[in-house]
Amino acid sequence: MLLAACGNKEAKTKETIKTVEVKMPEFQNKGHELVYKMTQETGSYQDLLNLKDIVFNYTYRTPDQKEDISIESYIFDGELSHGTYLKHERTLPDLKGKMQQGYNGKDFWLKIDGQEITDSTAIASVTFTRKTNFYWLAMMQKLLDPGINYEHLGQDSVDGEIYEMVKITFTSSDDVATDIYHLYINPKTHLVDQFLFTVVSKNVSDPLLMRVEYENIEGILLMTYRKYTKSDWEANEINDAWVEEITKDIKFNQNLDRALFNN
Repeated sequence: MLLAACGNKEAKTKETIKTVEVKMPEFQNKGHELVYKMTQETGSYQDLLNLKDIVFNYTYRTPDQKEDISIESYIFDGELSHGTYLKHERTLPDLKGKMQQGYNGKDFWLKIDGQEITDSTAIASVTFTRKTNFYWLAMMQKLLDPGINYEHLGQDSVDGEIYEMVKITFTSSDDVATDIYHLYINPKTHLVDQFLFTVVSKNVSDPLLMRVEYENIEGILLMTYRKYTKSDWEANEINDAWVEEITKDIKFNQNLDRALFNN
């Protein structure tokens, strides 16, 4: 009787097993598919949302060795951003004192030694810095955001390494010019080893070349070292003057209070 029962149970189990099919997303083209495969390695923006928030130390160093050093705090839901500056030789250097910047999901704000600064030029600088710092941290995960256009440009060789080239542009509802990115995706690792980019908001339409290094933090690959310089569209460096960006002491899921992001 026991053998018969086990046999019936096994048969019933086999009957109830169904094949689970993993549905691939619909891709615009091969470029879109390559970016999707890249996010399978780095983690997606949903993975960042699952980790809630992040705190890290950030250094931005120009070729003349001027530095911004800040403690950056972000909440991924809403892309809330806060920076406490230990040094700001490059960002608003004329404003002396302890600088804090923030974005609460609606407004950008600035304080020096606890006093709010409302000067429009200073707030414009804060707006650019808060958006840019957040984007550089989460760029690879955000490359599947809505409103992105992908174009596969074929292959190119850099220092003997073959790369898949993907052009990224951004849809603008008001026909305002947007940035252009050329990603160099390593087909062996599926990661972006370097990319070209413009900064239209700063009137930089000639490309800059960014080279990156990653670190695995709780299963997410983040660009923790970046450096960029002037380039042409073939990724040839125009000079050897590099800006460095260093991200250290990264901690996810710090239970940040949203009140931190309000002025």
